[in-house]
Amino acid sequence: MRHPERAAASVAKAFKYGLKGITGFLEPAERDLLRGLLDDVISMLDPEVRENEDPLAALIGLDMDVKQPTDRALLRLLPNVVKDDDDGSLEFRQLTERSVRENKIGALRATAMGLDKEDLVLTPEEAARWSMALNDVRLVLSERLDIRDEADAEHIHSMQDWSQAEDVESYLALVYNFTTWLQESLVQAMISARQAKS
Repeated sequence: MRHPERAAASVAKAFKYGLKGITGFLEPAERDLLRGLLDDVISMLDPEVRENEDPLAALIGLDMDVKQPTDRALLRLLPNVVKDDDDGSLEFRQLTERSVRENKIGALRATAMGLDKEDLVLTPEEAARWSMALNDVRLVLSERLDIRDEADAEHIHSMQDWSQAEDVESYLALVYNFTTWLQESLVQAMISARQAKS
């Protein structure tokens, strides 16, 4: 992930549901930060281009050369789905990983494009893509921060002061907390929107 030298204190406004729908606000520096994070995750997920790849297999989403990711953060995004069965997990990857990557990249790119608008006003479909994209950013950050249990999470959560971001870990912790807060407010707004329509 990128590590700008300094980030301003957050002045974002939480997402909320109201007459206009789901709305939020980010300062330009916060938009740039989030856009950079989204771009980093897109780069991680972008499948490598192989020579002599079967175009039909690519079209229907098959990838017989796929392997389990060695990067732990990428493995968080593309986990094994069959517990204690490496062969079963590999077979599932061959059938689905390309489409999973494409779906995630689509949500990440749509979210990044949404940051170009001054006002954040999301439709239910856009909100779902934003939530998916923010979750993927959080998964990568949590892996980079080596969050393994509740104690690790509490330690990271205790870092709230941007002026004390003196090293990579503290900076990433603050970015993780900001992204978590943003996603949680979005999910609450989505729940409020559903309740209002039921």
